[in-house]
Amino acid sequence: MRWLRFLLLILVARPLALFMTGADVSGRERLPLKGPAIVAANHSSHVDTLLLLAIFPSRALMRVRPAAAADYFLKDPVIGWFSRNVIGIVPVARLKAGAGEDVLAPAREALAAGDIVVVFPEGTRGDGDELGQLKGGVARLAEAFPDAPVTPVWIQGAGRVLPKGEAIPAPLNCAVLVGEPMRWTGQRPAFMASLRAALLALKAEAPPLRWS
Repeated sequence: MRWLRFLLLILVARPLALFMTGADVSGRERLPLKGPAIVAANHSSHVDTLLLLAIFPSRALMRVRPAAAADYFLKDPVIGWFSRNVIGIVPVARLKAGAGEDVLAPAREALAAGDIVVVFPEGTRGDGDELGQLKGGVARLAEAFPDAPVTPVWIQGAGRVLPKGEAIPAPLNCAVLVGEPMRWTGQRPAFMASLRAALLALKAEAPPLRWS
């Protein structure tokens, strides 16, 4: 199954993402190549996940595990199989959890196994290229793995390639800007403020969008 996932990502998902987006990448060398590590990106489209998988070097690809909403990606058996076994998602429950349930347990397990977990701190897709309010789950993961680098990534334009609620993508050159890795600072509010500032700084550096 690991080889099947690798081949599908290399031969299908990566070419598709590059064709739809062009994927102009800045700071690719800052991406983690091994875990435990966290990548924190803005989120405006399902294309975000494919785009991030497309820009990682092949030698690190099998360790990349995007966090994804369990209620969305696992509700259909076929999509669920593809999401788990090809995309390699870490399922996160967005709906109200039971008493004492740790919705981040799958992400913690992936980090403990040495994976690179991709998180979208906004928690859901936005309606454009603006950064929404960040949820604190990424700070909890960073606190649990204080030695894991947290790499901010800004994705520009994916929300226009495949906007929320649309099913047919429109090719548009996108930019992916990778920032300097951060470390756990010891306080959740300060860490979240620093992460937001880092994402907005990358957004300010993003080039204008253009049709591919």
